[in-house]
This record gives sequence, C-alpha cells and structure tokens, in this order.
Amino acid sequence: MTETRKLAAILVSDIVGYSRLAGTDEDRTLARLRGLRGDLIDPAIAAHRGRVVKRTGDGSIVEFRSVVDAVRCAIEMQTGLIERNAGVPEGRWIQFRVGIHLGDVVEEADGDLMGDGVNIAARLEGIAKPGGICLSEDAYRLVKSRLDLKASDLGPTQLKNIAEPIRVYSLKVDQSPQPTPVLAVSAPERSGPPRLSLVVLPFANIGHDPEQDYFVDGVTESLTTDLSRISSAFVIGRSTAFAYKGKAVDLKQIGRELNVRYVLEGSVQRAGNRMRVNVQLIEAETGAHLWGERFDKLVADFFDVQDEIVSRLANRLGHELAVAEARRAERVMSPDSMDHYFLGQAQLKKGITAEYQRKARSHFGRALDLDPENVGALVMRAWVDLTVATHLRPEDSSERHRSAEADLRKALSLRPETADAHVALGLLRLQTNRADQGIAECERGLAIDRNHPHAHALIGVGKTLTGRYEETEAHVLEALRISPRDRRAGMWWLIAAGAKLLAGHDEEAVARLNRSIELDPNEPMRHFQLAAALAHLGRMEEAREAARVGLELNPGFTIARDRAARPSDHPVFLASLERVHEGMRLAGVPEG
Repeated sequence: MTETRKLAAILVSDIVGYSRLAGTDEDRTLARLRGLRGDLIDPAIAAHRGRVVKRTGDGSIVEFRSVVDAVRCAIEMQTGLIERNAGVPEGRWIQFRVGIHLGDVVEEADGDLMGDGVNIAARLEGIAKPGGICLSEDAYRLVKSRLDLKASDLGPTQLKNIAEPIRVYSLKVDQSPQPTPVLAVSAPERSGPPRLSLVVLPFANIGHDPEQDYFVDGVTESLTTDLSRISSAFVIGRSTAFAYKGKAVDLKQIGRELNVRYVLEGSVQRAGNRMRVNVQLIEAETGAHLWGERFDKLVADFFDVQDEIVSRLANRLGHELAVAEARRAERVMSPDSMDHYFLGQAQLKKGITAEYQRKARSHFGRALDLDPENVGALVMRAWVDLTVATHLRPEDSSERHRSAEADLRKALSLRPETADAHVALGLLRLQTNRADQGIAECERGLAIDRNHPHAHALIGVGKTLTGRYEETEAHVLEALRISPRDRRAGMWWLIAAGAKLLAGHDEEAVARLNRSIELDPNEPMRHFQLAAALAHLGRMEEAREAARVGLELNPGFTIARDRAARPSDHPVFLASLERVHEGMRLAGVPEG
C-alpha cells in the first residue's frame, strides 16, 4: 500500500500580505518569520502534538489527531502574534489567517496529505479575517463544548472549488494590536514587549581569526538554548539573531523589530592560550546598560571552556533578568500575576528570614489568585514552604510539606518538563526521609537542564542523608563552578559544612560555615551548626555567641524540634546527628 485513508484535523495557515511585506524589506521580513517559526509557531505545534505536513514560503499545512488540539494551537499562534505585533507600525504587522477542518484525507507514502479534508481547510483559511480562525461545522461541533470560545456563525458558505456549501464558524481571538501612533500619546501601561523577552546577538570575534568562528558561534547558540529554559522566558531563535551577524546595529531598533525587552551582546578574544569573553545585558527600550561580566579562561579544551562559559552566563543572566523584571514590577500601579511572581522572587533574594519568606509567599499566592496556572508561582511557593521547613523548623512543617507537594504536582501536570519543579520535588523527598527518590528527582531536573546548579547541590544533600559524607562536597563544588555568584551559594556552603560536621571534621566545618554566614548571615541554622562545631573544638565562648545569634534569628528553635524534623533514618546519619545535637547543647541551645 502506498497510501492510507484516514480522518484527521487539518490546520492551514497563511501570512496576510506576505508579498507586500517581502517587497518592502525582504531580509527583515524573512528574519522575523524565521524567528516566529522558531519561537512561537513550531513550539505551539509541538506542544499540541501536531505534525507539519508541508510548508510554503508564507504558510503551512499541519495535521492533528484532535480538533481540540488544532484549535488550541491556532489560538496560541494568533494571540502570540498579537503580542509580538504590539508597538510595531501597522504596515509591518505579521498576521495569519487560519482555517481548520475535520475530514477525510489520503496520506501518501511520503507523509503528504491530499483530499477534501485538506482542500476545505485551505478554503476556510482563505475566507478568514487577518488574525482570525475559521472552522468548519464538523470541527466546531467537536470543540464548542470543550473550549471557552467566542464564535460567530457565518452560515452555509460556498467555498471555492468545493461542491456543497459548508457551514462556517469564525472564532474571535483577542483584539488586534494597536499600531504605533503617529503623534505622541500616552501608551497603555501594559503595552510593549513580553516580560523576560531577550535576543542573544551573535558574539563578535575580536581579531577576526576564522578558526575562532565556530567557537564564537557555538557560545551564542548554546547560550540561546540555555536561556530559553528559564521559566516564562521568551528568547528569540538563533536563526533570527544570526541575521544581524557582522552588521552595525542599533540596539533600540532591534528591540522594536523583534519586540524584546533585553539584548545580550558580547565578544570573544583569544591571546595565546587565554580566552577572554565580555558580555553586556542592555535594556532595549532605553539602551541602558543593566549588567556586564568578563570571563578570562585558560584554553585547554574548546568545548569544555564553551560549556563552562555558557553555564555561568545562563545562570547569572537568569538572576539579572529576574532582578530587572522585579524593578519593573515595583513601578506598576496594578500588578498582574507575573508582576507578583517577580516581586516574590525579589523578596527571596534578600535572605532566609521568616519575614522575607512570608512576604515572598504572599506575592506567589497573589500571583496564583490572578492566574491559577502560573507554573513559576506554583514552583516558587513550594520552594518557600520547603525553605521554611528546612531552615526555620516551624511547628507546621508537615503542613508545609503537603502544600508544597500539591503545588509541585499541579505544576508538573501543567508543564512536565519544568526542571525547577523536579528539583523542588527532589528537595521535598530529601526532607521527608526519601533520599534516593530525592536524588532521582534532581537527576531528572538535570536531564532537562544540565546546568541547574541547585540540583547538583541537593544531590550532595542526598549523599549526606545516606551517610556518604565524603561525597557531598564534590556536588557542592560543581554547583559553585556552574554558578559561582549564585544567591544560593551560602546555602551550598552550608550543605558542605553540614557533611563535614556530621563526619566529625569540625575545623573544616567551621571554615565552611563562616563562608556560608559571610554570604548570608540571616539564616539561623548556619549559626546553630557553627555553635555545635565550635563547642566540639572547645571554643565555648564563640560557641555560645553563635548559639545566641541563631536564637535571635529563630527564637523558637530547640534541639527537640530539630531532632523531630530529621530528614533521614539512616543509622550512620542518626548517630552523627546526635553528636551535632550534643555540640548544640554544650553551646546553650535549648533542649525543648
């Protein structure tokens, strides 16, 4: 058999006025179209389990197993285009018409589709309004009760080259974008590029050594890929970004053309066996310099150097972008869900105290009130509960664990490939006497994002909880290698210190605890562990002072509460923990 007949949902899309757009500025039109395919269209098709049957220069035919998936994909595409056209002059908008039909098709041996099912979808696309979606009656009947749609019944419609009239429904997608006004007027508060929207421009090859080009381009491509994993980030695809390679560019103009808030540019220079990489993060709208960094590395293996540079940059940029978005959110009169998400992140960056954690959790809760499917807020609210349970030892730790698990389960049901959610679930397992499962969840997170530093650190926690203290520090050092200036670095040093303290290496524990306290002095557990280590070393005055500081930060802490919250029943760990508690007791920490 060379062909198969089957029932399929067919989506046909086409760009409105493509010839006019290409005739005006073909290079930029093609660059924008490649960017839309890489950053919006293709991800939407993949997310809704579609198969691209055929592409034309300005359109495509896509097959779906479900009409519901086809319509959801079309809505995501059209609303995404509205957002990307915002602030762009009307004459340069890229808009699609979309037609969807459920019907009989013939699949050829090469995967191509033919027949009335395809023809009708194509004719429906032809009568759709710019930015609109037209459905046949057969398609509409299957989705009207499953999706919250606003549809207009166009009645029986004669389509070109289709024998019988077909009843057509036109779906209303959110309003069209507003063109850039000719006269200066007050812009809507929420207009402009999407949050966390970024383009990584091709890095410059200083010295123009052609043998370095592959390395320089590799840094750009890998960084684009890694940044796209940041929750809620919108990163312009490499094919679009590379259209600017080697050209003198106006960063504000790029921001307007690509509709992004931020531009990352950089350069690579080699001198002998040393490599220097400079990067700058620019706010596209104003041209303001937000952050810069320079890396100097000895060149041993190009790919190892590239991986290290990319991992460090991606983690640092994730932090800097969140800081920039939090500053924006502070200026908003009526914060929405994502504003509250970034405001919560800003509170967490201040340190691990009951007050900062409470404020952060309040913002994440408000974000979820406004959007119950905000995956980032679900994950971060869980992080707050797990952080408080681990470091502050409250009486409601069990309830916080239950709340965190519910949030993480929902987050993973909405977006299974969320590295942060898997790592947070790993921490929950570690806290609740399931160390092996915790390590496995962190490894799942690393399979999604190989440069997730906290996943490495938490695997070290798992090794500690199973009595393998000598293995812990290597995982902590890997986290610090990937993200040496991470806001969680103090916590990672605490993990390394805890393993040393449990193993009885008190001098080494003190050195690591002092480093941890230097990075964040407001987390009480560091002071309690320091008190225990100093007491075992016979430095009682210092031990009592450390215990006093810890109790100021967490007055309700007792040895009994810490023992009750123990996250492992491994016999080696339990024996070591008793030694730690004896040190706390000697330093004056209350028994409880």
